[in-house]
Amino acid sequence: MDIMTRGAFARPGTSLDYKTGTWRDEKPLHKHWAAPCHVDCPAGEDAQAWLAKMQENRLREAWEGLVAANPMPAITGRVCPHPCEIACNRGLYDKPIAIHLMERFLGDEAIRQGWSYPLPSKLGRDAPKVAVVGAGPAGLSAAYHLIRRGIRPTVFEALPEAGGLLRSAIPMTRLPRDVMNEELERILATGIELRLRQKLGRDVSIEELRHDYQAVFLGPGCQHSKTWSVDGVTPHDLHEGLQLLKEWVDHGTIPVPKRVVVHGGGNTAMDICRVMKRHGAEDVVLVTASGLPGPDTAPDDVLNVVPRELEEGIEEGIVIHPHCTIQRLLMRGSRVVGVELVSLKKLPGADGRKARVSFEGTERVLNVDMVVPCIGEDVDSEGMEKIIGSANYFWPDDWGRLSKHRGVFVGGDARGDRGTVAGAVGDGRKTALAMARMIAGQGEPREESRPRIDLEKLNLTYFDQAPRAGGEKVPPDERTDFTEIEIPLDASQASAEAQRCFSCGDCLACDNCWTLCPDNAVVKTVEVASDGSNYVFDYDYCKGCGMCAHECPTGYIIMEPDH
Repeated sequence: MDIMTRGAFARPGTSLDYKTGTWRDEKPLHKHWAAPCHVDCPAGEDAQAWLAKMQENRLREAWEGLVAANPMPAITGRVCPHPCEIACNRGLYDKPIAIHLMERFLGDEAIRQGWSYPLPSKLGRDAPKVAVVGAGPAGLSAAYHLIRRGIRPTVFEALPEAGGLLRSAIPMTRLPRDVMNEELERILATGIELRLRQKLGRDVSIEELRHDYQAVFLGPGCQHSKTWSVDGVTPHDLHEGLQLLKEWVDHGTIPVPKRVVVHGGGNTAMDICRVMKRHGAEDVVLVTASGLPGPDTAPDDVLNVVPRELEEGIEEGIVIHPHCTIQRLLMRGSRVVGVELVSLKKLPGADGRKARVSFEGTERVLNVDMVVPCIGEDVDSEGMEKIIGSANYFWPDDWGRLSKHRGVFVGGDARGDRGTVAGAVGDGRKTALAMARMIAGQGEPREESRPRIDLEKLNLTYFDQAPRAGGEKVPPDERTDFTEIEIPLDASQASAEAQRCFSCGDCLACDNCWTLCPDNAVVKTVEVASDGSNYVFDYDYCKGCGMCAHECPTGYIIMEPDH
């Protein structure tokens, strides 16, 4: 046996005899966290994962990863408020990743190049069948994800075309119709059977669908405007916001008063304001009980408008009265000539719950020719009376299931806790999973759940500040009813923006752990290891110094006690 003494040289391989891993009391582990963008995405996208593919210029693989959750990125990249960007860790460092523009880029690229959706082989004749009511984003998402799970969907739509509110109530400046048509046609071409002009309660009944299909998905949207008045008073020529917007989208005409007040706090209200301003209304005022974004407004009290749409509306001359409501209509006969506004503030009541309270002495009067309420819509219950009862919305569980109606699922705006296209897409995805498990008799649905990683777990030393791509818009004086306002990214901009992603909580394959380990206890693998990384820890020699975890840029390596 060779014995090493002070001053002796080491023979090749002798260091392997000293397994210094017995010295440690902590050991490194790979932990794949959930990035904040993934946690906060209503559609269930893992933006960090598909942005990583874009960083490697593997665009088609990036798109395939995206559409594994969301089949309509060219649409949602334009209309979604993108809470993922608000959550983005990069926003606490310089500016958040322009996820919506990257999503739009991939969606447009897939349309341009004709990429096929990654789906299983053709469905057999004995594939289970599910009925889907409504060809809006919730229904089409459900149908697409059912096909992905080997289930044959048939979609029943009351209107002559698919799309729901995407088609009937989103202005072309936000969603060009050629883009929408192409993406919807591509989704329908995956094998979805679409039956148009089939209205529930008129052409088909719930009972028939439950008899003929193994499950039923209801995505009817909300079509009934909420009743609006001020102390029981309404003008004789009252125009409700969503119906007004639908008429404008269908026919291109809209009333153009000299002075108009729009009462509401959502995207429909802002859309109406902007359309009327563009068509010649001199003074357009948005009155909303919510507040404008800023340090003085609580997150749950912010105007529910896509941030970029809010900025564009202000650019175009829309005046906003936040934390305010209409207290009185001033009438001349049956015609409105003015409104009395009063300021509001959210205060806790005796039960501890906050409620908006008006403040005496803050009243002021605006002269107006028209008031347009945009205070939301309810479900049209026709054909669903036995299921919805007297409620205005459905209240299913997180998987869209109705507790008293086995085999009936609900998603989209018809849920009482939804309201975005991305949320509707996410409903379709989750209910498809729940339906598939019910049909297969597999019990409760489950999804992978990973803890969220926040900024303090990243090592920002390895990231340079860099400007956010995009942000260019058509100037206000050049905007028309059909001009898409936000200018898309080109390929070079998209590539640069992908590189800004921190890859929060995932392996960046940067080699830091491999090159900086003082004991060579990190082994680099040729192929991706089972945990998704490119490295393996050799615990025989790891002393648990923590260098790898400290120098990991993305927080993917953690230290845990080693017993």
